[in-house]
Formats: sequence, C-alpha cells, structure tokens
Amino acid sequence: MDDLENNLESVNLWVDLVIEFSVKYGFQLLGALAFFAFGFLVANWIGNRIGKIAIAKNIDPTLSQFIGSTVKLILIVMLVIITLGNFGISIAPLIALAGAISLGVTLALQGPISNFGAGVSIILTRPFVVGNVITVLGVNGVVEKITLGITFLTGEDGEQIAIPNKEIVGQVIVNSHETRILETSFCVPTDINTEKLISAITNILLNTPDITKEPVPQVGIHDFTYGGLVIGLRAWVPGSTYFQIRYDVNRQILAAMQEMDIKLLTPAVSALALPAHNTANPSANIARTD
Repeated sequence: MDDLENNLESVNLWVDLVIEFSVKYGFQLLGALAFFAFGFLVANWIGNRIGKIAIAKNIDPTLSQFIGSTVKLILIVMLVIITLGNFGISIAPLIALAGAISLGVTLALQGPISNFGAGVSIILTRPFVVGNVITVLGVNGVVEKITLGITFLTGEDGEQIAIPNKEIVGQVIVNSHETRILETSFCVPTDINTEKLISAITNILLNTPDITKEPVPQVGIHDFTYGGLVIGLRAWVPGSTYFQIRYDVNRQILAAMQEMDIKLLTPAVSALALPAHNTANPSANIARTD
C-alpha cells in the first residue's frame, strides 16, 4: 500500500507541474508556435515571390532560384532567433554550439561542401546557363539543370550526365551557347576544280535546314599538303543533333565528290608526289636556302 500511495503522490506531483506549466506558459508557447508557423509561411512566400520577380526581369532561372532560396533561408534563421527569444532562451550558447558543429561538419564533408562552394561560384559568375551547349572534362551536352552540388547535362542520345561542380570550376569550358561548331577537313588532289567543290559544299551547308545561317557556314582551302589541298568547313548546328547533322553533311559531300569524279587524296598518292631522294649524292636532298 505504501508503494501505491508513493506512486500516486508522484503522479499527482507531475500532474500539478504540468498544469502549472500549462497555465503559466501555455499561451506563450502557443503564441510562439503560431508566430513561427505564420512567419515560416511568409518567408516561404517572400522567397518564392522574389524568385518569380527575378525570372520576370530575365535573370537566369538558376540564379533566380538561388536568390529566392537565400532570402528564404535568411528570413527563417531570423524567425528562429526571434522565436527562441520569445521563450526567453539565450541564443549565445546555441551560436557557439552551432560554430563547433559547423567546424566538425566542414572537416567531415569537405567534398560535398566544396561542391556547394563551386556551385555558388557557377551560379554567380554564370560561365554557362541552362540551355547552353558546353564541353567540359571531355564530355559534351546541353545544360539541363544547375544545382549547388551537381550540374546536369543531357547528351545527344538522351543520356543524363551528372558532373560535380568542383570538377567544373577551374577547368576549360567550351560554351557554344545553343549551338555547336561542326568542323571537319579532308584532302583532295591539286588538279581538281577547287572553286566548284567549295561552291558545292557551301550549297550543301546552306540547304541543310538545321544548320544556322548566322554565323554563315565557312568553306575554303584550309591548308596545303604534299600533292594536294586540305579543304576545311565550319558550320554551327544545334548541340542536341550534332552527330546526326554531321553524318548527313558528310554523306552529301561524299555524294557530290563522287558526282564530280573527285577522289580523296590517299597516303599512297601523297608518297608518289614526294621528290625522289638522290642516293648517290645525299647532300643534294638538302634544300638550299641561298
């Protein structure tokens, strides 16, 4: 019986403490929670609104989202500080604790944190934006999404390429915006009608629908080689269909050359075009400069 009475007294004591706390701090607690919930909704609305305004001002979507998220985070931190103050809790020890925790987290998560830092750098400096065609670290694709940690590209075959941002910062980035340069060259003999061939290739490039007309495609004598000429061409095509257009252009050029009876210069032909060496007098093989 004594144990039962002791237990009842303990329960009554706890009930009295709960009732006393509820009467004394209940309304303050409910008010603080209601203030935090309302403030959170307001902070979320302000962050989203700022992001939409930035997009309306033609600011890059990724940068707009970053600005909105940063404003929302700052407002939420201020809201937490005010809410804790309403409870009479001093935030100075919490700040010291947060600093110690941040140091430990920073040391443990150097990789992800460096990715976040690189992501902020990419978002602020904007070496590329969503929709650009870039080449970095030997991969090429259309920028689909830029997050704080990872940049996502979409290749021509539809594959998704995820690159950690820390691997991008400091690298050479080739940004061809919405297009990519189609560039190729091939060797032909010197005794052909080069003007006719260049004109035929130019017409092929101009009549291919997906090749942009500005900048204008370029075709000409790219270089010289033993026994022949190097014909080069440059055109700008959508990055998402680069290989498809390249193969189609090559097919049309080959068909035009076959129609004009122009054969590619082969290594055997180039060797025949080299001057014969004078084995009896080796010094005669040395070109004179006087």
